[in-house]
Amino acid sequence: MNLSKVVTQSELLDFLLNVAVVRPIFIWGPPGVGKSSLVEDFANQVGLPCVSLLGSQLAPEDIIGVPQIIEGVTRFCPPATIAKKAPYCLFLDELNACSHEVQKSFYSLIHERRVGEYHLPKGSIVIGAGNRAQDSAIVKPMSSALINRMAHVQLKVSHRDWLSWANRERIHPWVIDYIQIRPDHLWVQPPKSEEPFSTPRSWHILSDALYEFGDGITDHQLDALVFGCVSPPHATQFKAFIKQSRRKFALHKIIKGEMIWPSAPEDRDVLYFLSQSFRAKIVKELPDTKQALKESHRELAHRAKALLKNLANISLEMAQMVVTNPENEVPLPSWFLVEVVRDMPRLATTNNNGTQK
Repeated sequence: MNLSKVVTQSELLDFLLNVAVVRPIFIWGPPGVGKSSLVEDFANQVGLPCVSLLGSQLAPEDIIGVPQIIEGVTRFCPPATIAKKAPYCLFLDELNACSHEVQKSFYSLIHERRVGEYHLPKGSIVIGAGNRAQDSAIVKPMSSALINRMAHVQLKVSHRDWLSWANRERIHPWVIDYIQIRPDHLWVQPPKSEEPFSTPRSWHILSDALYEFGDGITDHQLDALVFGCVSPPHATQFKAFIKQSRRKFALHKIIKGEMIWPSAPEDRDVLYFLSQSFRAKIVKELPDTKQALKESHRELAHRAKALLKNLANISLEMAQMVVTNPENEVPLPSWFLVEVVRDMPRLATTNNNGTQK
């Protein structure tokens, strides 16, 4: 399922507080974006214990229980994980990864909060979650009967929400500082090939490991760790970020004129990272139209063109990379590109079809 409207982490908590208390909810979203932790946070906010069941590991009897003969009558006894006396929040994670037989066993539990003759205590809450078909995860089509028993919401990643959470949870400073510079690297669509990819969860894993290694982590250990946690392009740039941090290179100082682009051959990876960060800053801060320009935008655009000229003198390839609009990335403002190509024609690059960008 791909809903036309999506919510951020903070918006999802508000949604749960207003809807989940009266009706079951299903949260859609890619792996690693924090669905489980958000449900746990919600349960804490409403003062309920959270019981999690993993749909991909369930059999029907794990829900409806096993039959017993009591006073000559067959009765199904639900498992202890479900049959509780006090109200609680039941979280059905990876619900759309379970078999259709297991899905059917959830019908009465989700719709009526009932398993056989057992009813969930009054005040209990039922929340489901799962990945989408396009996420390269194990998912099965959800029956229309099950879909219609819940309200649905789709979660998206917000770097602002995540950074706020990361500061509270003491995520490693290297990770926080990097995501502040490259918020577009917090999450990527899961790849079709078998390789690590960047998600809030994988950055959290990297943070935990960095704390365990401590300041004595070697370059070889950092290589193995970073490339084992996040997307390869992000791992390369994260390593360059650490290197430039240790050598005291800073993009904001370069923009202010307090520092120049690194030009030493051994700093080529740092220059690549700074160039990518420079492009991301231009995309983020310059408006789409020239009519929306303010004085601060004009100053940044003027400074950016001067820096592009300096960068081209060091590496024409990296300067062209800054002004190139790759597929699936937010493009530079067209008015800015026109000015750059007009002032610096050698930065003009071509698309695969030979037309000028």
